[in-house]
Amino acid sequence: MTQKFGFVAIVGRPNVGKSTLLNHILGFKLSITSRKPQTTRHRVLGIWTEDQVQIAFVDTPGMHTDQPKAMNRMMNQTAEQALSGVDAVVMLTDGRIWNELDERVYQKVKRSTCPTYWVINKVDKLEQKGQLYPHVQSIVADHTFDEVFPVSALKN
Repeated sequence: MTQKFGFVAIVGRPNVGKSTLLNHILGFKLSITSRKPQTTRHRVLGIWTEDQVQIAFVDTPGMHTDQPKAMNRMMNQTAEQALSGVDAVVMLTDGRIWNELDERVYQKVKRSTCPTYWVINKVDKLEQKGQLYPHVQSIVADHTFDEVFPVSALKN
């Protein structure tokens, strides 16, 4: 019987749905969710198991601009530290926009040597679904991901 186990960090800017995605993957609410940015202040570990496979997902605080407040620095450090020692990285973004914070997160993520997956969340909120493909094409033209997955963590 072969067993497999791995760690996956879920990173992204604030309010892209990292905790919602983790809760959806696990099938129960482990991580607190809120419209308020920076609700997740410490990493949250959730373990998904199916057959002989276990994946430990690390939910992280949203990466944001460097600010002088100690709490903000600590949250950024927590998110960045999650990138080391994992087997894969999920970079989560809001499907409606790729902004400067997403770019900053990507610059940190691309230093990782493990597989990186771009998960585009909130695709259910796109006014025109046809907007998604050109959006993805414009980003992957300049950014490298092992796979790209459009999802709606909230609405399956």
